[in-house]
Amino acid sequence: MTGVGMTKSAKRGRMLRRLGAPRRRARRSLTPLGSDAGMVTSEYAMGLIAAVGFAGLLYKVVTSGRVKAALQGLVERALDVPF
Repeated sequence: MTGVGMTKSAKRGRMLRRLGAPRRRARRSLTPLGSDAGMVTSEYAMGLIAAVGFAGLLYKVVTSGRVKAALQGLVERALDVPF
């Protein structure tokens, strides 16, 4: 059928069937190909160590004298605005 004599529900069903096939193909392509679905414990440990190291470095930078003075000056200027 070309769609001219079709009912509204038949047209909708035809449209949904057409949209369903690409969706199923896309879903299949997103599934993992092997048993490598996630990180292993050693990768979690390395990620955690890297995150803790970065947090420590960031803490040292933020609490350094220059950065502390710059942040304090910024806050003081913001609070000293006349109303």
